Amino acid sequence: MTRLEKPAPGPLAKLWKEVLEPIVFAVVITQFLATLVGVDGVSMMPNLRDHERVFVPKYETWLHKAGVGDFQRGDILIFKPPRAAAAQASNLTRPGLLGLWTYRPFLIKRLIGLPGDRVRIEGGEVFVNGTKLDQSWTTDFWREQGCWDTQSDLANNATSSAAGILPDQPEITVPAGHYFVMGDNRTEGGSEDSRLFGPVLRRDVAGRAVAAIWPIMRKTTAHYDCTAGRVTSFTGPTVLNWRVLKRPEAFDVLKTQMAK
Repeated sequence: MTRLEKPAPGPLAKLWKEVLEPIVFAVVITQFLATLVGVDGVSMMPNLRDHERVFVPKYETWLHKAGVGDFQRGDILIFKPPRAAAAQASNLTRPGLLGLWTYRPFLIKRLIGLPGDRVRIEGGEVFVNGTKLDQSWTTDFWREQGCWDTQSDLANNATSSAAGILPDQPEITVPAGHYFVMGDNRTEGGSEDSRLFGPVLRRDVAGRAVAAIWPIMRKTTAHYDCTAGRVTSFTGPTVLNWRVLKRPEAFDVLKTQMAK
């Protein structure tokens, strides 16, 4: 009995199978299910290091945008800086192909204030709705390095005129549909965040970093040059780097204190 052979695929079918289908599949996965994001720079030190890669469940973001749940204080968010601020500050944009256009790169920072929260910064300390946030989960490291910033303009204002974008304000109220974000790097100039470009729109948030997955291994201890603004060396034992990026317990304590 002769076996029937399948007809050879036509040009369009071949184009779909070999080129378009993998692209569509990749877009669906990265835009609606999950993606990986690389950390660029030291603004989230000591908790995230330069060139680490984090796992971001995109479906969670779409659920939040649909009104199901919300991000919480202490989450690490991936987002684009405000469009108006990027138009005024060249360091908040990147050139596109051949310099034909510019775009706003994604940033990664920690969520400090939710819509309606009053955020105040004084002497490097952060207050949310009048309650002081215990920042020891990051400031202990910067104290040890000898460069926790308590004196600069950024350390004493919720919004600062240092970048020429916002006026100096010791305290602000986070507008509806926005988040106030800060980097964990608390050195002078260690992070460009809401203190410089203001609260970020919920719709500009791409997702929440839930786990660090690359590199596989890392040294336990980082040494930071406060003057140069960079890590000088890594020492200590080599350990598995895969870890869940939990919200610091201080944010649960903050929520409890504010509820009293």
